[in-house]
Amino acid sequence: MSEALHSVTSFFLKGGIFMWPLLVCSIVAVTTIILRTIALREKNVLPLVVESEMERLAPGASAERLARVVHHDPSSLARIVRVALAHMRWPRAENVEALQTRARHEMVRLERGLVVLEVITGIAPLIGLIGTVSGLIHVFASLGLSAGAGDAKRIALGISEALTCTIFGLGIAVPSLVAFVYFSKKVEVMSVEMESLVILAAWAEKSPRLSL
Repeated sequence: MSEALHSVTSFFLKGGIFMWPLLVCSIVAVTTIILRTIALREKNVLPLVVESEMERLAPGASAERLARVVHHDPSSLARIVRVALAHMRWPRAENVEALQTRARHEMVRLERGLVVLEVITGIAPLIGLIGTVSGLIHVFASLGLSAGAGDAKRIALGISEALTCTIFGLGIAVPSLVAFVYFSKKVEVMSVEMESLVILAAWAEKSPRLSL
């Protein structure tokens, strides 16, 4: 365990000062991925109890039971349904506008944090590249002040250490990109499913005012 920790520490310190902003990027990326994983769980966005109640509605049936189910539910689907039920008697145009506004708001909530992953995907390799270039500059600057048989070995060692930043930057960017694509697709699928469920409830009520 101590040897592994020593190896990681040695690898980190070899990369130079630009490893610190990369470390911050990695911490932010991991934190964002964990938080988004929790927030985008199915039960937090499309709870089964609300889905079941919406699918249970028969044509012309009362939506009172559905209203009770979603009254205290904190999920995105429940919030959209509450707006739909509250505005059932509104004129069609105003009701559709209210639902679209609510739906856009929920999309923003679901996509919260994804921009962080997108930014980290872009800047982590660049910071790594800057660190590498900076390391190479120091290597060749020091070589310019001295000459000897060990120059080739020093160049190879210096380049290997300078490339540490690039490796670390890419190691952060790749999983961040994968997580960004995965969460973006998941939000898209959930938004389509929410829209379908609300339209289903609208059909059951025989009222087009509930559709998104």
